[in-house]
Amino acid sequence: MAVTALTDANFEEKTKTGVSITDFWAVWCGPCKMQSPVMDALSEDDSLKDVAFYKVDVDANKQVPADFGIRAIPTMVVMKDGQAVERLTGFHNKEQLSEILHKYA
Repeated sequence: MAVTALTDANFEEKTKTGVSITDFWAVWCGPCKMQSPVMDALSEDDSLKDVAFYKVDVDANKQVPADFGIRAIPTMVVMKDGQAVERLTGFHNKEQLSEILHKYA
């Protein structure tokens, strides 16, 4: 599975059931460029096959980041059945994210 880009228009629909992690990022953000390959690698991890991996460009989509009060990027939000259950700001390595996601997957 790969990381799927979401927009303000489809975010709620895609995250309303199951477990997902969304990476809020921007093209100009250095730490975001480091976070992206970590998310890509985790999306390929068989032990996390029930987790959906998403990303939202905060420059192209203003409503969802505003709804979550995103003030710093990268920020990742783990959701379970439409509810935010964990929020992580700043770069996180593969092991850190894997451990967090396994609590919900």
